Amino acid sequence: MVQQHHEAEESAVTIGIDPHKGSHTAAALDPQQRVIGRIRVSASPAGYRELRRWAAGWSVRRWAVENAAGLGRPLSQRLLGDGELVIDVPPKLSARIRVLSNGHGRKTDAADAVSTALAVYGSAELHAATIEDHATTLRLLSDRRDDLVARRTQVLNRLHALLANLVPGTVTAHLSADSAAVLLRRCRPAADAQRTRRALAGDLVREARRLDAEVAALESRIAEAVTESRTTLTALFGIGPILAAKILGRVGDVRRFSSAARFAS
Repeated sequence: MVQQHHEAEESAVTIGIDPHKGSHTAAALDPQQRVIGRIRVSASPAGYRELRRWAAGWSVRRWAVENAAGLGRPLSQRLLGDGELVIDVPPKLSARIRVLSNGHGRKTDAADAVSTALAVYGSAELHAATIEDHATTLRLLSDRRDDLVARRTQVLNRLHALLANLVPGTVTAHLSADSAAVLLRRCRPAADAQRTRRALAGDLVREARRLDAEVAALESRIAEAVTESRTTLTALFGIGPILAAKILGRVGDVRRFSSAARFAS
């Protein structure tokens, strides 16, 4: 991790990258912060090779990638895998520099690439991007579980609304797929609309059960991944594998925080 990036070699060329799903725009700045090169390449293996050939003209270089942990992640990870120094520049910082630099804030890919490179020369404390590790696995699994749980909640809410019409006054606040199925078995509507509601409710019960199974399977994978991490978080009262995965997945290497106050912030 490089927290004091402005102490890097004074002779280094800084290559700012404005990443997109389909293309990457790069601008190279010399130590005097003058633009000495620009290029736009496709976000493909061929485009990456073209970008590396272009950058090879500067033997001492560092890369400043906007949102290296988000939209710029694929490019950042390839650069890191090739042994390059990559600095993560928050989008808000590069946008602020763009506005201050030209006064009108007009957004173009070329301007964003330059602003991203200029961020490295500023006073803001930036961090070097790192190769994805086990924390990334925990975050991916945790995020997937959140998606599934949100979907299950949505399904149960819709199921609750249908059952409130089919069997009014009997639906509890804490509905599950099994309790909904019990209520449906007691329901034999005669009217067309009610029969449709019952059929849709049956579909939702099956979907809720499928989601229950997926969540349970994913929680088992999360528990295994947390065990593999050898974390001691789960020894703390109130922290189980699910919460531990969420914390570890977001924090990553805690050493990147210089103090407890920075971690809390």
